[in-house]
Amino acid sequence: MICPKCECEYVNGVKVCSDCGIDLIPVDEFEGNLSHPKDWVIVYTGNDLIETEMLKANLEGAEIDSIIISQKDRNLIYLGEVSPVKLLVKKKDAEEALSIINDINSTKIDDEE
Repeated sequence: MICPKCECEYVNGVKVCSDCGIDLIPVDEFEGNLSHPKDWVIVYTGNDLIETEMLKANLEGAEIDSIIISQKDRNLIYLGEVSPVKLLVKKKDAEEALSIINDINSTKIDDEE
């Protein structure tokens, strides 16, 4: 048995993770649901982490799982660094995610509001 949150393995008979307090699942069920890099595709690349986080929030609102990969070091003072920030979704959601992102990026913002 394994905890799906912290990935601690337990002997048979234990039902709940002692650290997380959640129900354990069989190891084969857990391994069958692991994410693999080949299952994800890049749907957006930019330089602004906040903008990318907003796009991620919109995708999550549409129930599309996404992850952000950034090479920025938040410990360094910003000096005009333009490290890429990438937004990835599962391949099966890529078309819908691109549609949402394109819709957001094509919407005109009226400054008078």
